[in-house]
Amino acid sequence: MDQLEPTLLIIPVLAVLAPLLARGLRRVVRVPIVVFELMLGILVGPSLLGWAVPSDFIAALSEFGLAMLFFVAGSEIEFTVFRGRSGRSAIFGWLISLAVGVGITWFFAPGEIAIVIGIALCSTALGTLLPILRDTGELHTPFGQAVGAVGAVGEFGPLIAISIFLGASNPGIEAVVLVLFAVVAGLAIWLAFRMPRGAMHRFVNSTLHTSGQFAVRVVFLILSALVALSIVLDLDMLLGAFTAGIVWRLLMRDAKESDRKAVESKVEAVAFGFLVPVFFIYTGVTFDLAALLAEPLLFFIVLLVLIALLVVRGLPSMLAVPAGATRRDRLSMAFFGATGLPIIVAVSGIGVSEGVLDTSDAAVLVGAGMISVLLYPLIAMTIRGERKARVTATIEDDRA
Repeated sequence: MDQLEPTLLIIPVLAVLAPLLARGLRRVVRVPIVVFELMLGILVGPSLLGWAVPSDFIAALSEFGLAMLFFVAGSEIEFTVFRGRSGRSAIFGWLISLAVGVGITWFFAPGEIAIVIGIALCSTALGTLLPILRDTGELHTPFGQAVGAVGAVGEFGPLIAISIFLGASNPGIEAVVLVLFAVVAGLAIWLAFRMPRGAMHRFVNSTLHTSGQFAVRVVFLILSALVALSIVLDLDMLLGAFTAGIVWRLLMRDAKESDRKAVESKVEAVAFGFLVPVFFIYTGVTFDLAALLAEPLLFFIVLLVLIALLVVRGLPSMLAVPAGATRRDRLSMAFFGATGLPIIVAVSGIGVSEGVLDTSDAAVLVGAGMISVLLYPLIAMTIRGERKARVTATIEDDRA
């Protein structure tokens, strides 16, 4: 407990400091808050200052943060984008990413390690990109919708691959288990469509500003139920968290816009004000920087993995750009698509726990993911242009 108490204090301090640093540098360069959370976590972690140390309690909070990150990502999915060209191209591009990622890695290291690294390389950090798109006014533009489709497939696809290929059983049994989960999740989605929502929405409205907070409690019930189901079925919990977000979005689709926005604000407050920062800061605290410092060659490998993310995931993502996109839009999409971290962290953790990767391998993958979150969205926004994004958003709002 002597080690736990300083960590419990330090993490909230860093969570407050990160947005202050991001805002302070805003006029110089727009850096996502998550980058500061990761960097500050590394700074105070055992590899450098040693002020914060890993603990079971903080690790549990971090898992909740990761689950909330994927819940919010699932709840932000716009299903209409999958009916058009961008959605189909996003799915096709991800399949190319998976095949190329596993294929390239298999050439150098055949076996389970190729599957682990290949899945990590074909991921996109939708949960990280959504706040960036929202802050730059891109979220509801055609380009932002296309990025959302790429990110959704880039998170949901790897979750399916993790569940099938990195489970405790053989892939055949895992596929059957995944079908069982899909049936239960499909039933939950069907109930969300069929449930009489009028009375529920009225109750949500009546408790928005009371101690009842019915909507937030239902969110945690759905999240806990589907996460628990995925764990019982020996699937990755993130699959349950992502599906829970989809179910919740369907439940609230007919609610008053003011009520829906109020509930979204409360859920985002819990997620991005508390749990998600704990996940990213704790990821920095547990990052094995010592392994990279011990072997300088690993830094070169980190750069190779960073380039591999752009080739394996970024280039196929360009297929999903909206019709009439410019070359700048395509380049911007490539860098957005190649931004990955949460899935990389999850896959690396599974690889280490199952003995497929060692801690230095995981540090290389996570290090590349961290750099991608630092650089790639910044490059993407610079290429596309923040002013253009805001103008486009204004035009789309006027049309709506």
